[in-house]
Amino acid sequence: MQLENHGVVRLSIVPVRAEQSDASEMISQLLFGEHYRVLEVSENEAWIKVENAFDAYQGWIDVKQHHPISQEYFEQIESSDYKICTELTSKILFDHQVSFITCGAILPLLNNPLFKEEANVVFNGNSKSMHQKVGISTLINTAKMYQNTPYLWGGRSPFGIDCSGFTQVVYRMAGYKLPRDSSQQIMKGEEVKLDEHIAGDLAFFTNKEGKMNHVGLLIGENEIIHASGKVRVDLIDKKGIFNRKQNRYTHHLFKVKRVIK
Repeated sequence: MQLENHGVVRLSIVPVRAEQSDASEMISQLLFGEHYRVLEVSENEAWIKVENAFDAYQGWIDVKQHHPISQEYFEQIESSDYKICTELTSKILFDHQVSFITCGAILPLLNNPLFKEEANVVFNGNSKSMHQKVGISTLINTAKMYQNTPYLWGGRSPFGIDCSGFTQVVYRMAGYKLPRDSSQQIMKGEEVKLDEHIAGDLAFFTNKEGKMNHVGLLIGENEIIHASGKVRVDLIDKKGIFNRKQNRYTHHLFKVKRVIK
């Protein structure tokens, strides 16, 4: 099978899997409008291995969910300051059909010449420039929009999200770039003490075995918002996250990092 070496998502959400199978673990998701490189085609030509252009994260998607674009179009997207949907959920009229999209979707707006290859698009929801940086209060308000979103391993949407997908998307909405996984996010920024933190800092945690496996967003003097069971606000101190409902510590504090200066 001969495929274009580049693609763009034209569905609400596309699952990204570890292996070439619908039964394989979902390790991430691509949102509407995100573009990617095609790295490999499976032997049965049913799956393609892709790399998200935003965070270089790799995995397999169903070839039936692949929307090919030219290299020229891909390069235009790379160099453009496009719009990003800022509503938790919205609708877009694309290719004469209505599609539901989520917060973080990239919008192929009509007045942008790079989308000349696409069908007419109508979007009346709220959006902002992808690279426009917003204040910490706006970042925190964006994070709080996701409250009660169920935890979903590999998720990046308000219908299901994991801890690092949550921090990545919230930062992206604020105009900042974070890698996909917590093990990559912890490499960013500078370490600060918990008692010196400010809202917007990231806190990282270990499990009982001492392995770093969780990240959340500090939003106040002693509060953190994070995805654990659902997106929730809990107390935090030097020991870790304290779940008031369970009356116990659920995560052990490892490091606090400041990415936004």
